[in-house]
Amino acid sequence: MSRIATRFAELKKTGRKALIPYVTAGDPGPATTVPLMHAMVEAGADILELGVPFSDPMAEGPVIQRAMERALSHHVSLHQVLAMVREFRQKDSKTPVLLMGYLNPVEVMGYPEFAQAAATAGVDGVLLVDLPPEEADAMLAALRLHDLDIVFLVSPTTSDARIQLIAKATSGFVYYVSLKGVTGAGHLDTQQVAERVGVIRRYTKIPVAVGFGIKDANSAKKIAAVADAVVVGSALVRLVEDNQSSPADIHKSVCGLLTSMREAMEKIG
Repeated sequence: MSRIATRFAELKKTGRKALIPYVTAGDPGPATTVPLMHAMVEAGADILELGVPFSDPMAEGPVIQRAMERALSHHVSLHQVLAMVREFRQKDSKTPVLLMGYLNPVEVMGYPEFAQAAATAGVDGVLLVDLPPEEADAMLAALRLHDLDIVFLVSPTTSDARIQLIAKATSGFVYYVSLKGVTGAGHLDTQQVAERVGVIRRYTKIPVAVGFGIKDANSAKKIAAVADAVVVGSALVRLVEDNQSSPADIHKSVCGLLTSMREAMEKIG
């Protein structure tokens, strides 16, 4: 059983939901990332989602685009992101780490080479935004050789037939994108999210995580009531941006938001 599956099983036993924060690796500088990963775990994170910097992040809104630009200004590469995970694993062997990014850097490295390097570093799974399940056979084969999970996205407009296809290919959890558009955009409709999560659950028994549009403790609590996991990204990355001159302030603001979300999520039921 993967670390991701183990973590969800542990949470299910206690009736709790997963809190999954996203930050961009190397933002605002390479030295910030690993200490921030540890701090987020201390603040209540159950799974960490680490963004791999890329020059053309098509699914991202302005906040995460700027984060990737800051990381790329320090020449943070996929190899360096894997090195960050290796460093994180020196102190934390239990918290699952999911890499979120785009296909091009993985293509350059090669699927088998990437899968082996990711597993060796201590990565637990990947989410490649621009890799559709219809074209993922080679990637799936490489990842499964190393017991790595792959997460695919379901959107508000995904058909039932395609949800079935995604459910068969996905492991770890299904990621439901709660809004049409890019990260950090739009207004969250909790009732609509609940309905779509219900549709996804017709086709899979693995956990369903919801991301996009979750900005504070109240929205985290509402989504935790209808999903298995809450993913928060742009709200955290904005705090990194606002406090980029001070690592201490980054930790204080990011962990403060995560703690408030964790506390709110404990009150559902």
